[in-house]
Amino acid sequence: MTLTRRLFTTAAATALAVSATASLAGDAMDRITADGVLIIATSADWAPQSFLNDDNEMDGFDVDVAKEIANRLGVEAEFVTPAWEIITAGNWSGRWDVSVGSMTPTTARAEVLSFPAVYYYTPAVIAIHEDSSATSASDLNGMKFGVGSSSTYEAYAQHDLTIDAEGVPSFSYEVMPGEIRSYGGSSAVFDDLRLGDGVRLDATIDALPAILTAAENGYPFKILGDPVFFEPLAVAIDRGDAELAAAITAAVAAMREDGTLSALSVKWYGTDFTSTN
Repeated sequence: MTLTRRLFTTAAATALAVSATASLAGDAMDRITADGVLIIATSADWAPQSFLNDDNEMDGFDVDVAKEIANRLGVEAEFVTPAWEIITAGNWSGRWDVSVGSMTPTTARAEVLSFPAVYYYTPAVIAIHEDSSATSASDLNGMKFGVGSSSTYEAYAQHDLTIDAEGVPSFSYEVMPGEIRSYGGSSAVFDDLRLGDGVRLDATIDALPAILTAAENGYPFKILGDPVFFEPLAVAIDRGDAELAAAITAAVAAMREDGTLSALSVKWYGTDFTSTN
């Protein structure tokens, strides 16, 4: 095959792939309505946001929010649990319709995803083993941090976090890790940190509710200092479907207006995280 023909064939294949993906995204609302099901991607091991309960059913704040969105769209909720880095990569090709997984709408993610609604904000905090002698974030400079792969916590540890959603307080980098170890999810990070101060990790950065839930379940953690940043957390969809985006925006706005979001936040967190106040 000549170079010219090879380039033409590659370009044509790419154009077809892009067209097919855009078609899948654009047809999402029609597909959801016809099937009567909203397929939602989230995590199965990040309590209290989303987890499998004792009845082996999906439960948690994100799960309740997702169910309510589906209810307001007039369809049933169905959950899938792909890896976080697969969700954030976008180009879902119709495998699921929406992510309700406490995703921060960063600039990089906005290149492949749309964020039709921010539904709450959580403080991100540094957590250490209870045996740690650290009293400030700067005491951890040069230490080993464990964070979830492709997370905002990883980006913060790398000093490469951009949060440009409206209404988010500014932040600064309070610590300079010596080593950053990336994990598939928070549970694996917590399991390594609980082994002891400095055994595998010296600290982690994660959502305050996740740290508090781990501590309540016997993990020997303590929180160091004040929150390092506040995350706006949004519903995400693949780019290219204005109709689905508008439907989700309207559903979440109604949930905020009638107090449903606040009530769910208080149910799961004991406080209202639907604003940064």
